[in-house]
Amino acid sequence: MQGFTVIDLIILIVYLAAVLFAGLHFAKKDMKGKEYFKGDGTVPWWVTSVSIFATLLSPISFLSLAGNSYAGTWIMWFAQLGMLLAIPITIRFFLPVYSKLDIDTAYHYLELRFGSKGLRVLGAAMFIIYQIGRMSIIMYLPCMVLGSLTGISVNLLIVLMGVIAIVYSYTGGLKSVLWTDFIQGSVLLIGVTFALVFLLINIDGGAGALFGALAHEHKFLAADQPIFDINIFKDSVFILIVGAGFNTMGSYVSSQDIVQRFTTTTDTKKLNKMMLTNGALSIFIATVFYLIGTGLYVFYKQNALPPAAAQDQIFASYIAFELPVGVTGILLAAIYAASQSTLSTGLNSVASSWTLDIQARLSKKELSFERQTKIGQYVSLAVGVFAIIVSMVLANGGIKSAYEWFNGFMGLVLGILIGMFILGVFTKKANTFGAAVAFIAATAVMVGIKYFVPAEAVSIWSYSIISIVVSLVVGIPSSLIWSKIKGETSVPAPHTTIYNVKEEQ
Repeated sequence: MQGFTVIDLIILIVYLAAVLFAGLHFAKKDMKGKEYFKGDGTVPWWVTSVSIFATLLSPISFLSLAGNSYAGTWIMWFAQLGMLLAIPITIRFFLPVYSKLDIDTAYHYLELRFGSKGLRVLGAAMFIIYQIGRMSIIMYLPCMVLGSLTGISVNLLIVLMGVIAIVYSYTGGLKSVLWTDFIQGSVLLIGVTFALVFLLINIDGGAGALFGALAHEHKFLAADQPIFDINIFKDSVFILIVGAGFNTMGSYVSSQDIVQRFTTTTDTKKLNKMMLTNGALSIFIATVFYLIGTGLYVFYKQNALPPAAAQDQIFASYIAFELPVGVTGILLAAIYAASQSTLSTGLNSVASSWTLDIQARLSKKELSFERQTKIGQYVSLAVGVFAIIVSMVLANGGIKSAYEWFNGFMGLVLGILIGMFILGVFTKKANTFGAAVAFIAATAVMVGIKYFVPAEAVSIWSYSIISIVVSLVVGIPSSLIWSKIKGETSVPAPHTTIYNVKEEQ
């Protein structure tokens, strides 16, 4: 057990320097306004696809997926299959609308569909709160793990991660973020795949022993795990796939950090390739993580446990104490990469949403492209510094309950937002009043379920389904009643629903 060596530290430093150099390299062109937020049209679709993959795969997933299958079963792996639902729905119904409208942000759609600046500002504000909290936690968790394994100060790791992400997000906008995400996502894919191969080679019995554990020790599914339950409020494999599918669709459709990638092109063929490639990469890497987790279960039945062998640290501990010198540095850099790509994406998406959705909407005069760029840069700088401070506070305090509370809150945000987007895209009659009432109703119901109903009574995987149903059941009648009272016969703007997109294609 050699642990983290000087050579690994040098590799980690070189890697971080290379990422910073790459980000600055792609920031050479002076981009203004929408180019800063949407790119300059030169980024290939496959780069953007890997960027989406790197954004969705947070270090929380990196550390917990292997830990889940090490300590338990593959039940959470089925959540990845939700992409088989989310991707076709997004491709079939939402991407044609977004590409036709050439939207600037996710919440730009709400203004175009409902004719409401208020809904656009509301959506953006919800996303910004969600994203700032997410960035802070995503910086804190992996730095705590790396700090315990490497002996490097957690505060130093947080500051280093934040500063590097701020520098290339500030200077190069979305183009720098996309290319650095591509580099970090590629490092992660190659590194984790190597770790699986190395693990299998060093297990007594190899892949056969791993699959034997899946087949004979209930490491794939527990013996009492229900495949289907007619009651959607109860946990089952079916509701996990469907619920995770709608959760993922919520990210694809209503989360600015993902929708921002779709704004880089209006070519629907490229958009479809982005989605399909991202889905394939995500399912592949999740499967690799779960194979690693089960492999670690077998390996540590045959060998002594390493230091820091807690469930969510088991993979990082294996990296530090079992992999060859040098490879350890690369793999720990991959954990850092997962954080940094999510962080840089968060900074740029918050900057674009604040500038284009809130400040530009509330400003009495139109903002020039130069002014938009400056505001975006200042916002990314301020939010980055704020996230660093919050992460350091979390790292130096008792944060377990706060983390659990905020993680629960973050899980609600996009589930509530998606209801407005579904109302807009799938109905002709929904109007501003109906969408606002639906939002209030969905928020009240979901907050009530999350914080006042026993956790065992309602599966978290049914949250998105409940939220969408509430939005439709409340939003459509509210819209019809309001139209009746006001005597309005409003028609959705062109290209904003699946109906008038079809008519004009």
